[in-house]
Amino acid sequence: MKKQIANWGNYPVMESEEESFVFADQLAELVKKEQSFIPRGNGRCYGDASLSERTISTLKFDKILSFNTNTGVFECQSGITLDQILIVIVPQGWFLPVTPGTKFITIGGALGSDVHGKNHHVDGSISSHIIEMEVVLASGEIIVCSLDSYPDLFEATLGGMGLTGIISRVKFRLKKIETSYIRQKQIKAENLQELIGLFDEYNKYTYSVAWIDCLKKGEHFGRSILMLGEHALIAELDEEKKKDPLKLPANKQIAFPFNLPSWVLNKFTVKVFNFLYYGKNFKKEINNIVSYEPFFYPLDKVLHWNRGYGKNGFIQYQFVLPLDAKQGLIEILQRISSEGLGSFLAVLKVFGKQESMISFPKEGYTLALDFPVRKGLMPFLDELDALVLKYKGRLYMSKDARMKPEVLKAGYPELEKFKSIIKKYNPDGKIRSVQSDRLHLTTPE
Repeated sequence: MKKQIANWGNYPVMESEEESFVFADQLAELVKKEQSFIPRGNGRCYGDASLSERTISTLKFDKILSFNTNTGVFECQSGITLDQILIVIVPQGWFLPVTPGTKFITIGGALGSDVHGKNHHVDGSISSHIIEMEVVLASGEIIVCSLDSYPDLFEATLGGMGLTGIISRVKFRLKKIETSYIRQKQIKAENLQELIGLFDEYNKYTYSVAWIDCLKKGEHFGRSILMLGEHALIAELDEEKKKDPLKLPANKQIAFPFNLPSWVLNKFTVKVFNFLYYGKNFKKEINNIVSYEPFFYPLDKVLHWNRGYGKNGFIQYQFVLPLDAKQGLIEILQRISSEGLGSFLAVLKVFGKQESMISFPKEGYTLALDFPVRKGLMPFLDELDALVLKYKGRLYMSKDARMKPEVLKAGYPELEKFKSIIKKYNPDGKIRSVQSDRLHLTTPE
């Protein structure tokens, strides 16, 4: 079926012939007959990674295969979304080991992007918790891989943006919890220097993330709100919450009904938003108990919030810099502030150590920002790319829609090894995306 598709940034938009399947043998037949394709889940990455003239959707392949409520080992088909998993596991006293900022992604997509969360400095990315996965190669052959069996395929598939094959089945470990609530601490930082100090001071917290005001200058440059969290214990709940400590959050959602006009998003409105968001916390520090939903997924309650960036869409730009490159973080934020292209959603996290072939995380600071697509944006992002590389950083492919091949090559030292594994399991470049062709992962340089 032909349809217009785009990922969450609504940029770029293209027409694609989409196929779907319900049974494993249907998938093998689809793979064999297609000339070229890219697997696609719920389309919640931001760039062009799951865009192609032909796509194979995994969304109907969404069954739970097994769940050991004693050990927390969970096995499922790749098209199931994280919200569907949470509905089953939370009432049983388990939680996702790692979750990004939305629960509306498929588990297959989570592995293809090797997603990270607010707890990377403690628990790593999702790849750290995978026991095994089943991958359907470009030939239609099905391989079960793990750290011990086909380890090259295993490593290249985690963070490999779907280029080694279609993940069809996943077995992974969950995190034990006593309640569905989070003990949350919020601290206001007057500037970036104070924020960095707070990250260091509270580095024992399992979950940490900060919102940053990108436009503030002077002594309040980089003013922020640091949000910390731990899974609450039963003893920490009030009497009402103790009655049902593993209660699922109420499913209350509002919808963004249409694309905002592009003129609504400008330096003035971002400044107003930042002023109100920073000012909403009247106290320097706030401690409370909240459901996991607002802590992990604050934007999921607004359906189609991406429409707020207008019909031209937006670029989410995410990079990581080493811990000793704080000056690079300052330079990039200063450049953004001087350009007046502040982002409503500027989110800073700290990564722990991770040595991976193609996955994005490595020890350091990672900042994600949203920029509406408009005239002059792409050259400006090229300037930011140069700063990221100057400070030995790299960009996240799952958020990318425009970086140049040389930027990818400079940021990922094992890129050639990754490309050789793609060649081994996807020899004719049959599995390919707009992104993989643009970055010469499936086309000659």
